[in-house]
Amino acid sequence: MTDSQNASSVYADIINLPHHKSATRPHMSLYDRAAQFAPFAALSGYEDMVRETARQTDSEIELSDNEKDIINGVLTEIAFLAESGAHPTVSVTYFIPDSNKQGGRYETYTGMVKKVDTFQKELVFYGSGDIKDKRTPTKELSIERIFSLLIQIPSDSGQEQNENSSISI
Repeated sequence: MTDSQNASSVYADIINLPHHKSATRPHMSLYDRAAQFAPFAALSGYEDMVRETARQTDSEIELSDNEKDIINGVLTEIAFLAESGAHPTVSVTYFIPDSNKQGGRYETYTGMVKKVDTFQKELVFYGSGDIKDKRTPTKELSIERIFSLLIQIPSDSGQEQNENSSISI
């Protein structure tokens, strides 16, 4: 007797019965049945962790006392211009610390200065660049994170000229 004949004789009493359908549970679709055997991520979050570890950050450059003095002089000039109503356009390169790991990145922001807040140690910009627009939120940058400044003062002829109030390291 072969294996197939042996199997059919063992199950001869149930082989021709109709397929059982549960009265209490709905029939599972083929899509749901296939999902049971789909691959899964055994180490969930591992790819994100590898990506975060590979992400590069810059280290913050420590300015010398001379460079800090130059930046403070430029900030004093900006404060004077803002208080006198000139509101110069300034390009600021500043450091943003990374919240997840050591280091961070440098960004440059250009905008019209509203004021230099020495109490909060912030350079405050108009949000929209329009002095009359009081609804748009302002942007504040920490003075302690500033790396370089460039003041652009409009000349009398209406064209902008870059004043020699720049520091770059």
